[in-house]
Amino acid sequence: MSATARRTLAPPQRRRATVVERLAYGAYVVLRVEDAGPPPRPGQFAMLAAVQRWGGGEGERPFLPRAFSVMRWRDGVADFLLEDVGPGTKRLCELAAGEELWLLGPLGVGFDLERAGRPLLVGGGVGIAPLAILADELPESTVLLGFRDGAHAEGAALLPGARVATDDGSVGHAGLVTDLLAQELDADPAAQVYACGPPAMLEAVRALCAAREVPAQLALESGMACGFGACFGCVVPTREGYVRLCVDGPVLDAADLEAVA
Repeated sequence: MSATARRTLAPPQRRRATVVERLAYGAYVVLRVEDAGPPPRPGQFAMLAAVQRWGGGEGERPFLPRAFSVMRWRDGVADFLLEDVGPGTKRLCELAAGEELWLLGPLGVGFDLERAGRPLLVGGGVGIAPLAILADELPESTVLLGFRDGAHAEGAALLPGARVATDDGSVGHAGLVTDLLAQELDADPAAQVYACGPPAMLEAVRALCAAREVPAQLALESGMACGFGACFGCVVPTREGYVRLCVDGPVLDAADLEAVA
């Protein structure tokens, strides 16, 4: 499927969206948001910013919007998975039902769901978000999730039936999620891998799949200032040159990458 077919075009302006529910899953927050935009494709993202108190204080420069994968979208309600890791994400995590945020999306190129092979979904940390909407489209998938510890592993409840690994061994397999991936590929290499997570995890997924000649699609993470290709802040190197993740990704074929930095 072409990149154009894997992209739902966003309306050309940001829109106000109301939070309808805030849910906590251990170290994570899920915001359920009314969304009047078009349904996204799995792997696409949106730029989010709180409508009120979006900045360091009176007279200070506001924070840039943050890019978040759409975790689910049903009947005009979008779900986003957040973790408080700094002042911008902290403000978003504080939002409660009835408060508003600015939403621009869906943006980017999503996963190609028409590839042959047994679907293997591999996620780490907040990178589990686009796998939830993907698993809804590919219900026969095997899902492998990795987390730092038990508090973060509570996020696995968002993808029922997933196999879990934790760095500290408090939940599931003691070790890396790529240990589980290697087991799956050794048992049955006829797979199509879809992955999202931190760079070190994605590089391990890329290397495992390359060594076994297993096709993989990686949803890369990068700091994005605009979301529509104007700032060139999210460029990454590929075998054919640099691309902008916000318009040429965030989903890229692993075979197009020398490595995930």
